[in-house]
This record gives sequence, C-alpha cells and structure tokens, in this order.
Amino acid sequence: MNQHITHNEGFKRGASMPRVFISAAHKSSGKTTLTLGLCAALHARGHQVQPFKKGPDYIDPLWLGMAAERPCYNLDFHMMTRDEIEQQFAQVASDARISLIEGNKGLYDGLDLEGSNSNAALAKLLDAPVVLVIDARGMTRGVAPLILGYQAFDPDIRIAGVILNNLGGSRHESKLRAVIEHYTDVEVIGAVQHDVSMQIAERHLGLVPANEQDAARLRIQHVGERVAEQVDLARIVAIADSAPDCHPYPSRPTDVPVPSEPVRIGIAHDQAFGFYYSEDLDSLREENVELVNIDTLHAPDLPTLDGLIIGGGFPEMFMTELEANSSLRMQIRAAIEAGLPTYAECGGLMYLSKSLNWQGQTRQMVGLVPGDTVMHERPVGRGYANLLPTGNDRWQESDSIPAHEFHYSSLENLPADSIYAYKVQRGHGIDGQHDGYQLHNLLAGYVHRRGSGARGWIAPFLKQVRAHKALAST
Repeated sequence: MNQHITHNEGFKRGASMPRVFISAAHKSSGKTTLTLGLCAALHARGHQVQPFKKGPDYIDPLWLGMAAERPCYNLDFHMMTRDEIEQQFAQVASDARISLIEGNKGLYDGLDLEGSNSNAALAKLLDAPVVLVIDARGMTRGVAPLILGYQAFDPDIRIAGVILNNLGGSRHESKLRAVIEHYTDVEVIGAVQHDVSMQIAERHLGLVPANEQDAARLRIQHVGERVAEQVDLARIVAIADSAPDCHPYPSRPTDVPVPSEPVRIGIAHDQAFGFYYSEDLDSLREENVELVNIDTLHAPDLPTLDGLIIGGGFPEMFMTELEANSSLRMQIRAAIEAGLPTYAECGGLMYLSKSLNWQGQTRQMVGLVPGDTVMHERPVGRGYANLLPTGNDRWQESDSIPAHEFHYSSLENLPADSIYAYKVQRGHGIDGQHDGYQLHNLLAGYVHRRGSGARGWIAPFLKQVRAHKALAST
C-alpha cells in the first residue's frame, strides 16, 4: 500500500495568491524551458509574474527572473523550514498577478521513501494546483496510464492539466489528445512541438547562466513567443486563480528593529560570479547593508568597503580575464590580508586560490588561499551537504548547518596546518572531511549555504563586519 505525505493545510484562507506548480513526470522533460516561456509570455501580456524554483539551484532562477523581470526565489526543504517556505512564498507572491513554481526532477521524486522533500510535498504545502509536463517523445497510448498513475498515487495532489512536450508533429499531437480525452479527465492545456531553437545551451553545471549571455533576452523572447503559440495561457491563469486563498505574512516582523549602523559591502557580480539567492540579497539590504557590485573582470580598483562577498559562478570560463585584471586581484589580496571580513563560496574560493587549471591551461588567481584549483571532468562534490562547526570557527556557530554543493574542481596543495571552520557530516567540501578555509577574517568554502534564517551565514558575517568596522574606527 502506498504511503503518502500527511496532508498539510498550509496557508490559512486570506489573500488571493494565484499560483501554479509546474512539474514533470521525470527530469529532463523540458519543464525549465516551458516555465521560462510561460514567464516571458505572461509578462509580455502585462501580467506581474512571480517565479519560484524548488531546490537550491542558482542557474534556472537567473533565467526565470530575467523572463519575468522580477527576481526568482528558491524554496527548499533542506535549507528552509516549512514555516520559512510558506512565509517566503506569501511575502514575495502577495503583489503578483500569478506565481509560477518550477519543480526539480519528477513530481514524486525525493530523497526518502515518504517523499517528504518532493515536488508533491511542496505543491501540497503551498496548496498549489499542478500542471504536469510530459516528454511525449515515442509515446502514444501509453500516455494514459502514466497520467492515471500520477493522479492515483497521491489523491491530495490536484493535477489540473498537462502540457505535452517534444511532440513529433500534428499527427502525433492528435493521437495523444484523443488518448488523453478518452481515458482520463485531465485537460491538455498545451502541446509543444520538438524545436531545437527553444533549447538553452548547456554545460557542466546545467543551463548557461542568463547573466553570462548577451543574447539571453532575445532567446527568452523567442521561447516565450513559441510557448504562447502552443500553450493556452488563459487556462494557465484560470488554473492559478483556482488555487485557494492563503494567509499573507507581514514583510518584516514588527519587533525586529532595523540595525542603526550601516555597512558597505562589496559583492562580486559579473559574468564570472552571480550565484546569489534573491532572498539573501533582500536580507542583506534589510540589515542596512549597502551592496556595491564589483566587476572582477574589468574593475581596476577595489572601492572602500566594510566587507566583501564572492559567490559562486564559472570563474574557469573567464580565468584569462580574471588573471589579466591583476590590479584588482592584488588589491583584494591586500584588503583581506589587512583584515577585511570576506565570505566566499565555491567559485569565490577558486578565485581566491593561487591558480586555476582547466583544459590544460593554468592562470594565476588572487593567491590568498594557499592552494591550487584543478578542474575535473566529473563532479567532485554534488548534492545536499551538512556541516558541523569545528569549534575553531571564527564565526562561533554552534548548530549543524544545511548546505549543498556542485563543483567539478578540487583545491590541491593546501598546507596540512590549514584551519577549517567546519567538519563535513555529509558531502565533500574541500577535502572530503573539512570545509570553510579560514585566514585572517576570510571564510571560504566549496559548499553553498542559505544566508537567511537562524542557521544562515548572513548574521554571523555581519556581526564580524560590524565588529571589524568598530575596531577600525577606534
């Protein structure tokens, strides 16, 4: 007998927040491209579209946010509590005409037997109707038992419609529509033909980041036009409108004072670095942080700062340009050696290392972290991770920290006496046992953490920044 997730009523009735969960029967069904097209098409028709992405992904949200012209937000069971997910969704979706939540993998796929972190669990928590994307290549009559099985597996999930993807032509579409109409009660709200012009180029971490492509907006516009021609947008909106009302949350707890001491923090934000959660950028600004974008490829000088953040990205793709900007590299090294509080993740760690080797080429990096970065053909660390503070961590954290990682590189030749902030309970980190290399006021690791929330990196980082600023002013 199948065991299903206990139904959670989720939102209390209150505000109308139209929403649709876009999921699929299995991964690589084309749901990201279709969600991207829906965001672009609905936005082009004057709707305020709020995109969300399930899971810890950075790349898909860059594309979805560009298509909707609103930042995309992540919802993730591993790094967020259920209350935090509900609150995050309600706060961001409250002023949108429609919210589109893109799932990851298949509708019922998950890490455990009960599917507690699955797309279905998130759709249920948010009380969102599901539109199921089906990769229809090679399918005819078999589409019916697939749909019927997905309906029957968990009756609490409302599959409000299907979008057939990668169709082989009009005859193929007609056959599938006839089968679905005859055997099921599910509405076909879209039928998208196989079209290579809609594909987004891929590389080792997945979709190429939108912030890296000059032609990204033109590609998004094209995908939106093709989706609008083949998907019933009015039905998408109607399905979203059928979602139950939900309880609105205040934008900020009234009992939390705004910090009085402003700080100025640089953030590497360019073609090489751009992996930041929208929620974390919001949280930093709410903490009276002035974020100063740093172009590591072209900026000759490091401005006056109280702190520095270097997130993930693809530094290997731009290692020649990064090496060529030697003035900025030297200033970053000097600033950190002088005590500038700095937080770096994955690509940021690679940039701070001595050198970066990829495809037989080696380029010099900042040289502060005394190790060499080497790219590999296969992932070194991939998936969810958990960290435990070592007790030597300068941020003095105490609880286990949820995180994730996805890196193809390793950091080699680090000294044996290196000081690490974390032991790796799950995952790989820097060497399979440790992560969070520490030097001066730098913390740099391979894992990606959520910045917001009780176990986020923002609070301890800002505590360090403000303490350093106060000390420097005395």
